[in-house]
Amino acid sequence: MTKPLVDAAVAGFDVETVAGFDVEKIRADFPILHQQVNGQPLVYLDNAATTQKPNAVIDAICDYYRSDNSNVHRGAHALADRATVKFESAREKVAQFLNAPKAKQIIWTRGTTESINLVAACWGKINLQAGDRILISAMEHHSNIVPWQLIAQVTGAKIEAIPVDANGNINMLAFDTMLDAHVKMVAVGHVSNAMGTINPIEKIITLAHAVGARVLVDGAQAVSHWAVDVQKLNCDFYVFSSHKLFGPTGLGVLYGKEDLLNAMPPYQGGGEMIETVSFAGTTFNQLPYKFEAGTPDIAGAIGLGAAIDYLNSLDRLAAAAHEQSLLNYAEEKARATAGLKLVGTATNKTSVMSFLLEGTHPADVGVLLDKQGIAVRTGNHCAQPIMDQFGIPGTVRASFSFYNTFAEVDRLFAAIEKAKTFLF
Repeated sequence: MTKPLVDAAVAGFDVETVAGFDVEKIRADFPILHQQVNGQPLVYLDNAATTQKPNAVIDAICDYYRSDNSNVHRGAHALADRATVKFESAREKVAQFLNAPKAKQIIWTRGTTESINLVAACWGKINLQAGDRILISAMEHHSNIVPWQLIAQVTGAKIEAIPVDANGNINMLAFDTMLDAHVKMVAVGHVSNAMGTINPIEKIITLAHAVGARVLVDGAQAVSHWAVDVQKLNCDFYVFSSHKLFGPTGLGVLYGKEDLLNAMPPYQGGGEMIETVSFAGTTFNQLPYKFEAGTPDIAGAIGLGAAIDYLNSLDRLAAAAHEQSLLNYAEEKARATAGLKLVGTATNKTSVMSFLLEGTHPADVGVLLDKQGIAVRTGNHCAQPIMDQFGIPGTVRASFSFYNTFAEVDRLFAAIEKAKTFLF
């Protein structure tokens, strides 16, 4: 049996411990996992950077290019019709996946980064002015910092960091005291990519809304681990990337409340986002197309739809329990390993274990692990402010998915012990 999962009330989702997850059956669906790297069987522990793709996703993309390749919406032929049906079906699947009220509230982007940039630029342009405040947690990914800095420079708004403690928890008392009528936006990650902290997102949203602030949730690290219900959360915007949800790269999702999206100006100009164009002026298309200028990533959307179908075919509660068991097991072994320090020990975490080996640089550890077939991430993980707060250059990050195994965790720690013989 696994240990109890994270506090559902804090995370904003419902979970339970489920036994009997058949990880070997799952692994058979992911062809990339069955290879050798540097003469060793691959152990892929870089899932927070990108997840691997099941055969169902690969096949869906290939089938589109083999059979249906065409532009969408405007073609007067069978290929265009088939492509359009699959493309818009994928949007419907995302809407159902997030429990969005309407599919037109799902905007295709190039990724989480572009989704945040779109909201910062388009919402910020008409809602921010000098004296307004934007609150961002100190552990945010650069993609949830820099876009707000850019719009703040234009509008005169001010960005402030919500404090994070030494364990990687948002200081909720400090956050509460920071809130006032001048706070117009709170932008926060559902899960920290650097430490795995699951933020108390429902409480954050409730407190922010009480002072009239809008809330954008960066869900890039959350959607692969549990079901997200945007109506239950009551967030104003929710964003994530396809490639972190077992889908292809180059595609992202922006969910927004309908009234907010309708009020926002377009992000880019061009085809698809227009209703009429003349040299006297242009009128814009309706949602969602107002924000989707140019030919979209059709194959990417179809691939993401297939990824969602694949996830829906699994017992996601059992998958979440398996992932939590892996994290618990890995952190227990970490605490028993001499010279290893965990970075990020929040009470509520999902499948990220960041660590340092005493007296070594993370990059050196990563190279030595790679020589043994272990794929991890090293560096500041695009979260430089929190690394600066901790006074470290970065960490080694092992991040788990439901296709990882306890044997792979054992191999990670055996590789760490071997690396120590070269580094100490």
